[in-house]
Amino acid sequence: MNIVILGQTIPTSFGNGYATSMRGLVKELKKRGHEVLFLERDKPLQTATDNLLSLDYCKTEHYASVDDLQQRFTEQVREAELVIVGSEVTEGVAVGEWVVQTAFGIKAFYDFNTTQTLAQLKRQNCNYLNISLIPKYDLYLSVTGGPTLQLLEKKYGAPAARALYFSFDSDLYFPEYQELKWDLGYLNMNADDKQPALESLMVEAAKQWPQGRFAVAGMQLPKSITWPENIERIQKLEPKEHRSFYNSQRFTQQLTSSDMRKAGYSPTAHLFEAAACCTPIISEYWDGLDSIFDIGSEILVARSAKDTLCYLREICNSERKAIGARARKKVVTQHSAAHRALELEKYVQELMTVETEMKEQVA
Repeated sequence: MNIVILGQTIPTSFGNGYATSMRGLVKELKKRGHEVLFLERDKPLQTATDNLLSLDYCKTEHYASVDDLQQRFTEQVREAELVIVGSEVTEGVAVGEWVVQTAFGIKAFYDFNTTQTLAQLKRQNCNYLNISLIPKYDLYLSVTGGPTLQLLEKKYGAPAARALYFSFDSDLYFPEYQELKWDLGYLNMNADDKQPALESLMVEAAKQWPQGRFAVAGMQLPKSITWPENIERIQKLEPKEHRSFYNSQRFTQQLTSSDMRKAGYSPTAHLFEAAACCTPIISEYWDGLDSIFDIGSEILVARSAKDTLCYLREICNSERKAIGARARKKVVTQHSAAHRALELEKYVQELMTVETEMKEQVA
């Protein structure tokens, strides 16, 4: 297929957490013979980042405005078999309306923060999607699955809502020998919403076990937390350093935003990336977690600091490694970027088949 994707920038992950997953997906689409044109809005901050990548698996073009987009890329959008508009695109409603009116192929919306989108739609302050636009897309791709998919179809009129979870890039995330610096580490991307869980599951555990070694990495660390001396804080950790960070932990802590936890069925990219590194995961519980991992065998669930400490101090080294290995096997066989490319192909093929059958019935 010729595929056009309109989204936030993917050459850099600066202020754009989904870039790593999207890069992996696009790379795998290229491997499967698809041609991808990625269109992104010009953003001055891109030039200020130090993780800007040169992509050889898709063509990237910039546009300055919606008018510029229409003037320069109408032909490509019209002729593509699949056009995807990502969430949080600047002037996303105008971009989406133009795409659904222009494209002859399958029109899809890919929501990288479905719980946020639904909350904003309810408040009528979503600037990249509105209720009238949803039914015009042929396919609504969501990083939140489960009951949310039925909600999108029944309440908002999405013709086909399908889960396309985040994934991990197998070229970037894998086990490698590192000195085990910490008993438990946490990679934080959005601290405020997760602070209560961070304090109750990890910080309190560190206070109760002074001999333990802990680490929290991330630029948005909560200022109101009283940090014990045995928690090392790493203010900045580039994406290229994430694999090393995971491989330097005996266990890793995974937390989920409150909206995603309430909706359930919302695995983050970090969840898959940690598992791909064979690092055993200690997670909060949320509905649908057992549809991703076998709880107790592939992932550990903590509801208190007591649970956290039990895992850290009582699980022997061989069982710790076995849990990590089982989790890696699961994500390698079901949650890599290559699997997401296959899922996307399947969804598009299903729609194309239905469309062909309808045309034949009319004829």
